[in-house]
Amino acid sequence: MDVTIAGGLLLPFLGTSAGAACVFFMRQELRLRTEILLTGFAAGVMTAASVWSLLIPAMEQSSGLGRLSFLPAVAGFWGGILFMLLLDSLIPHLHLNSDQPEGVRSRLAKTTMMVLAVTLHNIPEGMAVGAVYAGYLLGNGSMTAAAALTLSLGIAIQNFPEGAIISMPLRSAGEPKGKAFLNGVLSGIVEPAAAVLTIVFADLLVPVLPGLLGFAAGAMIYVVVEEMVPEMSAGEHSNLGVLFFSVGFTLMMTLDVALG
Repeated sequence: MDVTIAGGLLLPFLGTSAGAACVFFMRQELRLRTEILLTGFAAGVMTAASVWSLLIPAMEQSSGLGRLSFLPAVAGFWGGILFMLLLDSLIPHLHLNSDQPEGVRSRLAKTTMMVLAVTLHNIPEGMAVGAVYAGYLLGNGSMTAAAALTLSLGIAIQNFPEGAIISMPLRSAGEPKGKAFLNGVLSGIVEPAAAVLTIVFADLLVPVLPGLLGFAAGAMIYVVVEEMVPEMSAGEHSNLGVLFFSVGFTLMMTLDVALG
């Protein structure tokens, strides 16, 4: 695999790892207000990436279907939604600032389920990067190396605060700094793994690429609506969540149009 492509696939993981390293430099746990604005920012980036980097290209690639060019994107989108719904129902996990675990009942430690929640959240991000790189590798004219790198960069930017959001609460829950950092890193390793699997799948089934882009978009939107919107709306500072959602959305939109 080309070194540039490998770097692009690893970029979101590096963003998560760098954010998790904040546990070594920040002495206090993140305030709820800070978590809200960071979550809002990340949700905005993911929503814009779903539209500009995934759904619009999926429909452009299906333009030969005429007025039905939306069908592969819609079918893939719903596939992504249902896939994440299935994982959400099966994998035991615990969202930040929540005392009610989700998924099948288990005896896993609270900190482990918090890591699993972020890991579950990171799967669609890896799939999104993999789907765009797959389009580029398959020679699709609308999917360029710049567009793939832009998406990877945007997700890496929003992964930095996410890495801190997972490692800092783990530290506050009593984990040693090194273990809190390691758990934050491990939550992000699923991203390059999901990206590579998506590329392999696309290479085997070239005609499904538009649906695959829609699938990644649906998976990301599921995470945004099911997890991130409730978290950014918590407490007395939900307006900050909306403002930083808008910042993240416009940043990702700008990056995609200007650099893609």
